[in-house]
Amino acid sequence: MKKFFGSFSLSSAQRTIFNLCLVSVLAIVSINAQTPAGAGSSSSGSAGAGAPAAAQGQSSATNAGTTPTAAQQSAINNAMSKKAEQVKDPQAPVNPTVVKADSSALDPEEAYRQAQLVKLRRKIFGTQLFNNPKVDFAPSENIATPRDYTIGPGDELTAYIYGYSQSQIEMVVNSDGFAFIKPVGTVQLSGRTIEQAQKELITRLSPYYNNLGTPGNSSASTFLQIRLSRIRTIRVTVLGEVTTPGTYNVSSLSSALNALYLTGGPNELGSFRQIQVVRRNKTIATLDLYELLMNGTLNSDIRLQDNDVIQVGVYNKRVEIKGNVKRPGIYELLPTETISKVLEYAGGFTDNAYTDRLKVLGLTTKERRIIDVKTTEFDKYIPKNGDEISAEMLLARFENMVVINGAVFRPGQYSLDQNKSLLELIKSAEGLTGEAFTGRVNIIRTRDDLSVENISINLADMINGKTDDLLLRREDQVIIPSKFELREAAFINIRGEVNQGPAVGLPYTANLTLEDAIIRAGGFKESAANSQVEVVRRRRDVNVQSASAQIADIFTFDVNRDLTIDGNDSRFMLEPYDEILVRAASNYQPQTFVTVQGEVVNPGMHGIKSKDEKLSDLLVRAGGLTAQAYVNGATLLRKVTLTDEELEQRNKAVAEISDDAKKGQFVSGEIDKNKEEAIGIDLRRILQNPGGKEDIILQDGDIIDIPKRLETVRLQGELLFPTTVKFRSGSSFMDYVSQGGGFTRTSLKRKSYVIYPNGSVDRTRKFLFFNIYPKVEPGSEIHVPQRTQSDLVEAQRALQSVIGISSTLMTLITTVIAFRFLGNQ
Repeated sequence: MKKFFGSFSLSSAQRTIFNLCLVSVLAIVSINAQTPAGAGSSSSGSAGAGAPAAAQGQSSATNAGTTPTAAQQSAINNAMSKKAEQVKDPQAPVNPTVVKADSSALDPEEAYRQAQLVKLRRKIFGTQLFNNPKVDFAPSENIATPRDYTIGPGDELTAYIYGYSQSQIEMVVNSDGFAFIKPVGTVQLSGRTIEQAQKELITRLSPYYNNLGTPGNSSASTFLQIRLSRIRTIRVTVLGEVTTPGTYNVSSLSSALNALYLTGGPNELGSFRQIQVVRRNKTIATLDLYELLMNGTLNSDIRLQDNDVIQVGVYNKRVEIKGNVKRPGIYELLPTETISKVLEYAGGFTDNAYTDRLKVLGLTTKERRIIDVKTTEFDKYIPKNGDEISAEMLLARFENMVVINGAVFRPGQYSLDQNKSLLELIKSAEGLTGEAFTGRVNIIRTRDDLSVENISINLADMINGKTDDLLLRREDQVIIPSKFELREAAFINIRGEVNQGPAVGLPYTANLTLEDAIIRAGGFKESAANSQVEVVRRRRDVNVQSASAQIADIFTFDVNRDLTIDGNDSRFMLEPYDEILVRAASNYQPQTFVTVQGEVVNPGMHGIKSKDEKLSDLLVRAGGLTAQAYVNGATLLRKVTLTDEELEQRNKAVAEISDDAKKGQFVSGEIDKNKEEAIGIDLRRILQNPGGKEDIILQDGDIIDIPKRLETVRLQGELLFPTTVKFRSGSSFMDYVSQGGGFTRTSLKRKSYVIYPNGSVDRTRKFLFFNIYPKVEPGSEIHVPQRTQSDLVEAQRALQSVIGISSTLMTLITTVIAFRFLGNQ
């Protein structure tokens, strides 16, 4: 083993080179892991961990002694704003590489904690101020020079002298706080405001300019005005509970709110109400961001100076309000603020809120407690830290509503305060309608235990003063029925030969006569037997004990075509549920037609002349046949309408056939109720013996088709090559099958059939073991069915039976021969 590993030993120089390479690789990996993607290499070493890249770059430029120009300063501020948007907005796009690394490094518990923190920050009132990318608190540089601006090292000033004398002096404040002016030398400006510096320059330059003073001074003839030509950059530190604490390089015009915005604002623990600005170890201002959020003002905001510190502490008291308020969320309170202030911060109650009281879920040292705070206590009750305030919704009920429905002119909801009794409520509903049933009125009342009871009263007696008026209660429902609702709807039916028939239903009206009913049904049809119109009227006094009791009254009328009735019948009034029957006249017969098409002299539609007109009679009226007519191919198509019983019977038969098919092939088509069927006719015999047995009586809608002489035969079904071939006289069934390629393995030969041109069909017959095929005529169709699985099974069974019988016979013969052979020996 030692010999094996000894072969891999390295020399001292090789080990040194290897170690150097390994250290270099580890150093590169460590630098890449610690440097964020996209971070600039010129970041300031004194900047905080969360400081924006633009601020760090600006710090480097300032430390190098290079003062940025106005354009550079604007670019720096824009970069700072964009970086701040990324810091403050957790939904802003970031480097996907960093996100992927962070997400992979987080375990499930840490990811859940981060998600809960994000959810908490969304509920804290004020975080939306720092999470909105459209809000930018960067200071504007296009403003007049503030008179209270404090000058510091790095500022560039311009002094304008105008009036009696004209001059312009450029001044740069150095790191010692002095500015050099040619006439007077150095002037101390650092730490002075613009107004103080202006007075100092007027004092120092007065010997050189005649009567020099400030603008607006009436005694001066020469004036001096100072403005900032270039603004310096200052460094401020933001500490405490903010999203990204650190040191930031900002414009000297920036306020505390500007710097706080760059950090992303207070975090989930930071205070929005007590943000301190510390200068030279003294607190000079305390910011309350709720002033800005609620009123749009922030009087406590001050302009920052170099090395100022903004301290954001931990909140002291927070409460959460939820439910039916306009702006639910978590709010920070000052020690003396009451629950009314919380409602003010939350925008007040919603429209459907229960405002009489609030529920406060508080905390004790051991457990939770609930407190009901009424409206009178809102200005006195001071919530505690961690309280949850809930505003509930109004109850879905009315405190003073009653309802009236039914036979009144204005049904609906009414106030109980103005309608305390039943008669007052009916009066407010504009009174009863004509069909109101006043004998019994129902009031549905809800009791205090929410059970429902029904109160029935006689409204007629109440209206007449026989009984006292009923006092109503909250949520009472008054139902006044209608007389028409309490009886069966009356109607009259007219059946038969009327223009709106065959059945017309009419609502019953009083004094309705028979003529009126026929008019409303559209009058008589031409086929109506108006002399035998019947009215069938039900009886209400049928003797149920009598087997021959009369169950209806029958009235017969002779109604004229002008819908008048002679004699006393004209005063016959109909009663509810009468049935009027208008039959068809027995001597009325509508025109009927048949169609002749094909090889006749006058094809087309022809009327049927008599009830017993036959096919031969029609052909004579049609001019006879043409020379090209093929008599044997004539067909008769007749419309057949199946009754519901016949249709049901055929569907049942088809279902039974499909069940019996089992493994065989079965294709079922849809059975149509109205269809045309071909009736096989022998036109040759009809023409030879008109009016004979072969002649057929015509019916309405018949179609007679006489084709030209056909010279083809069509082959269909289980053939190797189904086709259409020319008819040859003397050719047999098998000759035509041969022209179609012959039978296939699945051809059912014994079920083959032929459809002739006239619609008749002839099948294959069997004699012993031979198939006798039908003859073929011009225009015929030969159909060879497909052998199903069941047919194959039957053939196999028959073959097995033949083989079994043969085997048995051979065994018997062999046995007999053997016995004879043994007997001879």
